[in-house]
Parts: sequence; structure tokens; C-alpha cells
Amino acid sequence: MLLMRDIAALKLSRFSEMLRNNPGLTPRALSMRLRDLQKEGLIEKVANPKDDRDIRYRLTRKGQDVLPILAAFIQFGIKHYAERVFDDGKPRDLREVFPGRQKELLGSLMSYSRNQNGLRGA
Repeated sequence: MLLMRDIAALKLSRFSEMLRNNPGLTPRALSMRLRDLQKEGLIEKVANPKDDRDIRYRLTRKGQDVLPILAAFIQFGIKHYAERVFDDGKPRDLREVFPGRQKELLGSLMSYSRNQNGLRGA
């Protein structure tokens, strides 16, 4: 889930960025997890046509369909476990954590979320 979050919400697309963003994750473990996500069809590896050493990862359509589920987990965590997530321990909502990204993260669940979480006008 953290790698999906990195790619989708944080827009980290390179191996080194994801490794740096996840302390304690070893290069071997990251490679294995990225490979598993590729096998499941959630992400794809894309090489720069000008430099095949420049590899990036992006969500597939199937991976994009996972975003509302991921967003729901994020919203749950930042609301109910704020003391573990944020230094100040104050709960937040998606609008605060990912300004202007709610529609992208929630996809077809945006209208449902607006009604449930007070995201009107997001």
C-alpha cells in the first residue's frame, strides 16, 4: 500500500525516490514489492526512450481503480490514528493532506465521499 501511495499520491516514480521515502525498506525488498505489483497488473515499469537506465513506475488502469480504496485507508488513518501519523496528533482529512487531489484519489467514489466526509466543493 505504501508503494501505491508513493506512486499515486506523492508522485514518486523512481526506485531511489521510493527507497528514500520508506525508511527501513531495503533495495531487495523494494525490488520484490515492485515486481509483485507489476505481476498483479497494478503498476508498470516505463523506461525513458532516450535513456533506458531512467526507469519509472506508473499506475495501470487496474492500479488507478485501487486509488479509492487506498484513499479510504489514508482517510481512516489520518482521522483515527492522527497521534501516530502527525507530530501534532491532530486529525486531518484528505483535503488537508492532499490539497486539490481528492478527485484523482477518489475517482468514481468522489460523490459518495462528499456526502459522507463533508468534502463538498473539493
